[in-house]
Amino acid sequence: MISIVNYGVSNIGSMLNMMKKLGVEAETISTPVEIERAEKIILPGVGAFDHGMKTILEMGLAEPLKNRVRDGVPLLGVCLGMQMLGRGSDEGTAAGLGLIGGSCKRFTPNGAAAIRIPHMGWSELLIRQHDGLMAGLENPRFYFVHSYYFVCDDPSDELARANYGIDFTAAVHRGNVWGVQFHPEKSHRFGMTLLKNFAAL
Repeated sequence: MISIVNYGVSNIGSMLNMMKKLGVEAETISTPVEIERAEKIILPGVGAFDHGMKTILEMGLAEPLKNRVRDGVPLLGVCLGMQMLGRGSDEGTAAGLGLIGGSCKRFTPNGAAAIRIPHMGWSELLIRQHDGLMAGLENPRFYFVHSYYFVCDDPSDELARANYGIDFTAAVHRGNVWGVQFHPEKSHRFGMTLLKNFAAL
């Protein structure tokens, strides 16, 4: 069973639909008690970093999420959910969950390589570590919508990278915690493969 955290700052309908297509059992959870019983957790999210963390704290979900990670439960952060795995973000002042060493920086347009912000659209992924989450993905492309990107303290935590004016970390992994900056639920067959892999971890 995949438990998808619903804290009001993401549209989890597409994630549930993708799980249904895969034949994977999924539920939405929104209380500390539900998190404490979860077997596999997806933390999605869109929008501003501080608002996401404020909501998680107000709902009492931060400590239960950390507890489940300490218990060895697999956790996958998606988009804002990945950014909140780190210490914080240049987007605001709130502290993140601190589950992976790193913080988020804003894309900066410069010179001939001027880029539009946010980064919105399809980008190819360069896989740095072929772990279970990335199994079976060849020349993958994923759909991104973001203005900030994760910078790892430890380069060995970088699972995959992409390019948008600069090379940036597109996925992270440490222990039983994974994060992806892109939206697998909107990335067709590549996203289906990745979510199927997560369900099988």
